[in-house]
Amino acid sequence: ETNTLPFHPFENQQGDILRTEKEHQVLKEQLREAEEKFEQLQSRSLEEITALEELLKKSIEETEVSQNELDWFHQDSETQMKKWQQEKKENKENLKALRGTVKKHSDTNERYLKTIDDKEKQYNECLNTFLETSNKFANDKGKLEELIKKSQGDSQECEKRAVKAEVQPKKQNSKSLKTFLLQTWKETEIWKLKGTIAKAEGNLKVLKGLCSSASAAPVLKAQINSWEIFISNVKKQLEKVEVEYEEKIELVKNGARECLSKVEIVDFPCP
Repeated sequence: ETNTLPFHPFENQQGDILRTEKEHQVLKEQLREAEEKFEQLQSRSLEEITALEELLKKSIEETEVSQNELDWFHQDSETQMKKWQQEKKENKENLKALRGTVKKHSDTNERYLKTIDDKEKQYNECLNTFLETSNKFANDKGKLEELIKKSQGDSQECEKRAVKAEVQPKKQNSKSLKTFLLQTWKETEIWKLKGTIAKAEGNLKVLKGLCSSASAAPVLKAQINSWEIFISNVKKQLEKVEVEYEEKIELVKNGARECLSKVEIVDFPCP
């Protein structure tokens, strides 16, 4: 009877202690399992923490390397930027200089084109003047050649008459024939020399007219000098012919016999 009654104050009813012990055993078992699980979780957490720490360490190292690379990139970017800005400044200055050069060349080109137009007008004017003068002197040359040809014919005719007169001379007209012959020779040579001078002076006038162009002056200067020297030599020859023929005529008038000969003429080549 005693063993079946509740054991106060530990039991409210019979069997509470046994149930409490069973519950205690169950709780101990649960606690043990919980401790095992906690140890397993703690061990796994430590491994994960170690791995994460390694990963964090690696990430920090990579971050430092990346930061260094970023700093280097920034420095290189700044250097390139300064270089590009300097090149931009130089290119801008070069462009400004090139624009100035282009404008200068453009102005020079326009000035040359204007000069070419002016020179072309001068050339056309000189060419027209040359053609007109050339035609004029060609006509004058033809007239002079006809006159020289006629004078040569008259001279030859006089020479024939003089020679014929000298073969059978008469005392009363011998001097007059010789004088006439010398006079004819003199006039013929003078006509020839004057014709040459007139032709040369015409050529000289044309050359001086063309020499008005500044670009043609150096080329024509030597030719102008040659023609001036030629004209001077022919004029001296003309004076010589006139003087020597006059001397011969005076000798004939004074009774000299051996003086019926032509004056020697030097033939100067045309330039």
